[in-house]
Amino acid sequence: MKNPTPTQQPFRWLRAVLSGVVLAACLGGAQAQAPAGPSAQAKLAPDLVGTLAAAVLPDVPWAQRVGGQVLVRAIVVADSPDPQLTALRNAVRALGGSVHYTYTTIRALAVMLPASRVEELARRSDVLAVTPNRSVKRSGSLLRRASGTEGARSAFGNGLDGSGIGIAVLDSGVDAGHDSLAGRAGLLGAKGLARTRRSVDFVEMGKPFANLGSLRGTDASVSALLTQGTLPLAQVTGLLGLRQLGHADAYGHGTHVASIAAGSGQYQNPDSSGVAPNADLYDVRVLDDDGIGNLADVIAGIDWVVKNAQRYNIRVMNLSLAGDSRQSFLMDPLARAARAAVASGVVVVVAAGNAGKTDDGREVYGAIGSPGHDPSVITVGASNVQRTPQRSDDTVAGFSSRGPTRGRTTVDGQPWVDNLLKPDLVAPGNRVVGAMSSDLLGQRGTWARIAARHPELAQVPGASQAPKRTLMSLSGTSVAAPVVSGAVALMLQANPGLTPPLVKAILQYTAQPLQGANILQQGVGQLNVEGAVRLAAALRTDIADALAAGRLQPGDSLLARGKTLPAPQSTVEGQRFDWSRLVTAGGNQLLSGEVLFQRWQPIWDPTLTWAGRVLLRSSVDRDARSQAATAVHETRVRRSEPLLTGGVVHVSANPQAQAAGLLAPLTLFGSMATGGQAFILSEAFILSEAFILSEAFILSEAFILSEAFILSEAFILSETPRDRNVLGEP
Repeated sequence: MKNPTPTQQPFRWLRAVLSGVVLAACLGGAQAQAPAGPSAQAKLAPDLVGTLAAAVLPDVPWAQRVGGQVLVRAIVVADSPDPQLTALRNAVRALGGSVHYTYTTIRALAVMLPASRVEELARRSDVLAVTPNRSVKRSGSLLRRASGTEGARSAFGNGLDGSGIGIAVLDSGVDAGHDSLAGRAGLLGAKGLARTRRSVDFVEMGKPFANLGSLRGTDASVSALLTQGTLPLAQVTGLLGLRQLGHADAYGHGTHVASIAAGSGQYQNPDSSGVAPNADLYDVRVLDDDGIGNLADVIAGIDWVVKNAQRYNIRVMNLSLAGDSRQSFLMDPLARAARAAVASGVVVVVAAGNAGKTDDGREVYGAIGSPGHDPSVITVGASNVQRTPQRSDDTVAGFSSRGPTRGRTTVDGQPWVDNLLKPDLVAPGNRVVGAMSSDLLGQRGTWARIAARHPELAQVPGASQAPKRTLMSLSGTSVAAPVVSGAVALMLQANPGLTPPLVKAILQYTAQPLQGANILQQGVGQLNVEGAVRLAAALRTDIADALAAGRLQPGDSLLARGKTLPAPQSTVEGQRFDWSRLVTAGGNQLLSGEVLFQRWQPIWDPTLTWAGRVLLRSSVDRDARSQAATAVHETRVRRSEPLLTGGVVHVSANPQAQAAGLLAPLTLFGSMATGGQAFILSEAFILSEAFILSEAFILSEAFILSEAFILSEAFILSETPRDRNVLGEP
């Protein structure tokens, strides 16, 4: 039986159980009883369970029959105080397995193990979850004008270009010699350094582990090398960012993504400049020459970024990739790694995925990929700017993945479905022109494999396609994400004291709602760089430092001395529009009100993760001398603590908002937030385990068209302005 479409059965929010929301100024709260530990089966990811139970080995990249025995590659998330996980590593080897990575910023191992021993490993009390090492894929000027970047530069001067801010691009590589990415004075740049400051290759490091039988019974972890922040010469591309004398990015996806975030393409027509054209780039290769990777290598790349963020001032991490996961963000190892990066102070920007439609054109809800389903990251959907810089004709791209998130697990002995509101916002993601990689000489025969397989992508009007100045256009949420990453670099240049949750909130609050689209399609609207930078510049520049020093208390002023909040409107390309003035929090709550940015809100602490009735707190271990993050520990908060101050507008507490339903146009909720129809907190908002906070936006199973993620070609050829088909003709 097919699930009904939204037009056949409009969904209504269930009434919120407001008695479960505790509004109090005190910190009290009952201590919850510790639930019984989960069973071994409950610790296994659903797709792993299916494979272990199958009579015939499924065709999955993480399982292989070797010498009559089925071996699987998996990520084991641990619950242990030992940072080296020594006992768990010994147990893996005793069960006939091997260890490839021992991660340090999250408690986890990448292992190979006989399938017959997986459940035995899961019975251990120091094992929290076991996930197969799934494949991940790339999800995937006019840009500057349409995004509001030019308006931001006009307001703050041409010096607003991302200077000094590091953006880590976890992808298929970066062609550092392309003129768009080589710096203002050629490859070595004005300061004698390449724009791509460092490059590491986890694909090459992971190749020995690809042969499941080659490392049996070993502990081949490379954690010591990762901790040092350096790798052997064979895995380091060096100062110039050249992975080899041949091709630094044979596939081409990573180079295109990097140029959208930080390319400088004003030297030719069409101008393909990115949002932050002077930001520093860090090339972390986790996808191979066909744009395919795996969880182990991606998490290792995140590990490297977390360890080296302080050293290189890496403030932003772009993940234009998605994995197919039905696990809750609470257990999914890729989500946990991304969340650890946020807790350490790195803003993590993730592509929502390109599963917004089925092959026959039906709209799909509930298909956000991993790690975009984590509440702490900025999950970006794609908009279609219709090839014009004006925003009045912009729409949500049909291919862009819709929310809510659908991960499943068990919490306190009860079934749990995440049901988080995603994406967080949308950004231009249709036919975006950017750099096309090639080999060292830039000859046509060595152009990126994407263009070789789809020559129409290199047909960019006006492009000369001279060596090292080659361009192509791509569509997908994987090219929308770096637009936001570049915007974040500009925000942090304007105000380096912003925390990752505060960055996300500013992006949402200043976004422009697209007419006719709902919150599951567009988040809270389309990226507005001009407004985001202006609001960021109105706040104190010592927020992160004050938080780290324990000097910020709920309700403390966030405004810079002599500053007031800017008017909540922007003008882009001559068109004036109102900001959304909406922020998502707690996974499924809508908030509003100027007090969100006038006063310190505890939810702006990056070490705090709130989703429904679950509150998580992370602690970050740092090296005493360098202050580099060395480990991140996450625990469940069992006592209530303040989350919001009085004066915050709680839009989702409005019965009219609940009755309208998630399919209502987003603009309806914006009008509620500003029209006096929302609930205003008079005291501090506290989540207590004694009073479970029911999810105000809980979803019906019938609302979801597809429980499975649809992962076809992870970049989109184009979307036609007329019918917005996923694979329309260019």
